[in-house]
Amino acid sequence: MIDAARPASKVSITFVNSDDSRSIIDAIVADNPGAEIITMPSVVKIDHTGSLVVNRASVEERLGRAWDIQEMHLSLVTLSGNVDEDDDRFVLAWRN
Repeated sequence: MIDAARPASKVSITFVNSDDSRSIIDAIVADNPGAEIITMPSVVKIDHTGSLVVNRASVEERLGRAWDIQEMHLSLVTLSGNVDEDDDRFVLAWRN
C-alpha cells in the first residue's frame, strides 16, 4: 500500500563518466523529466523521485546502432533501488 502523505523515495544510478556511457546518460535524461544529474570527474550520478527508466530504443537512437541493455552494465558503477529488467527497458524503483 502506498502512503499518499509520504513522499516517494529517490532512486539512483551511477555510471563511469566516459564516452561509452554518454548515450545511455543522455537517453535517461530525455526519458525521465526531472532527473537530477550530478557530474563528477570520474562518474555521473542520476537521481530521480519514484522510478527511473532506461529504454533500449532511446539509447539506440542516440548510438545509431542496435544496443543490448546488458551493455549498460559495462559502464554501471552502482545503483539504488529494485531492478525490473527485460530486453526493452530497465526500470529502477523501490518496492513498497
